[in-house]
Amino acid sequence: MVRISSQQIFSSGISRMQDINSDLLKTQQQISTGKKVNSPSDDPVAAARILKLDQDLSRIETYQRNADLADNRLQQEESALSSAIDIIQRVRELTVQAGNGSLAANDRESISSELKERLGQLADIANTRDASGEYIFSGFQGNTPAFGQNDAGAWVYQGDEGQRVLEIDDGVTVPISDHGKGIFSNVPSVISVTGSSSANGYISGLSLASNSALENAFSPALPNDLSITVVDDVGTLSITANDGALDLTPTPPPLVGDAFQVAGIELTVNDAEFDAGTGTGDSFTIGINDKQSIFSTIETLINGLDTLSKDSPKASAEYDALIAESLANLDNGQESILLKQTELGGRMNAVESTSAFLEDSALYTNEIRSQLQDVDYAEAISNLSFQSFVLQAAQQSFAQISQLSLFDRL
Repeated sequence: MVRISSQQIFSSGISRMQDINSDLLKTQQQISTGKKVNSPSDDPVAAARILKLDQDLSRIETYQRNADLADNRLQQEESALSSAIDIIQRVRELTVQAGNGSLAANDRESISSELKERLGQLADIANTRDASGEYIFSGFQGNTPAFGQNDAGAWVYQGDEGQRVLEIDDGVTVPISDHGKGIFSNVPSVISVTGSSSANGYISGLSLASNSALENAFSPALPNDLSITVVDDVGTLSITANDGALDLTPTPPPLVGDAFQVAGIELTVNDAEFDAGTGTGDSFTIGINDKQSIFSTIETLINGLDTLSKDSPKASAEYDALIAESLANLDNGQESILLKQTELGGRMNAVESTSAFLEDSALYTNEIRSQLQDVDYAEAISNLSFQSFVLQAAQQSFAQISQLSLFDRL
């Protein structure tokens, strides 16, 4: 027979009630917080998994914010480029209108005035800022306007060629900016007369008849320019490229006043002369494979409308060449922006798909964490009722047992 002292009875009863009360308190805490695991001691394995899931959710939330930022920046850039295309299209319409041979000087002046307004609008778009006040087309120089006017009043690029990227998932980055130099400045240019040593001579009918013929003639690399020179008093022309290293003169050689084609380029040299006394003739330089700025194209067009006349064959040819060159350059400018918009569309699709993946990952992670952490209120309330009943029974039984004493039997 085991002897049980009164002290053991009291200690056992109190210990049991404390255990029940602790369980009751734990259940009450679960109900009040809505969590099954409120401290690592409640369930060490579940607590470790919950901590890892919380870290995953924090990482996903960071990537989601980055994805939202990237989408906003890309949408803002796409909107700015759409506005730029609208302005360039209006400039092109005005250029076509300026090419009307029946326009008077006042009409050209009116067109020039609107072109100046459109040029200012295009500069405003190129200097678009984001929500933080940074210029979106300045590369890494976000505090510097992308385009500004130099001392001569011409619009020039002021940023750098940096491109900002943002990580929107593990190992997934997306560019969120494009520098204005690549969009508005480094635009392929059509062929054009870039220099002339002739006072009276001029070139008319300049056009690119075959781009493939041009590429084939100078494969693998295009020349920097073509040089056309009158070599005798008959008016024979010599055509060279790459600083005279490449002779492109057709056989037989063309003469001044003859329309001819060389390497896919059509043109006519007019009124050029040869000076027998000095042994030199008039020469012309035709730029090929050059780059042009959309701003400089519009500025050149405005200057031509303000200064050129059509009162002579030479002036008329220069004016027509200006209109034709401006139209072609504006088309190239639109094409450059459209290509960038296509690229932006691809980036925005990538951001959208990544955002959808992050949302699915967050939903799945939250579901797992809920299973580990969230309390089942029906079960918890049932446990609370049972534990309350057990505690009440333990208290009542302890009260009965604590009254027992041997002295009552004497």
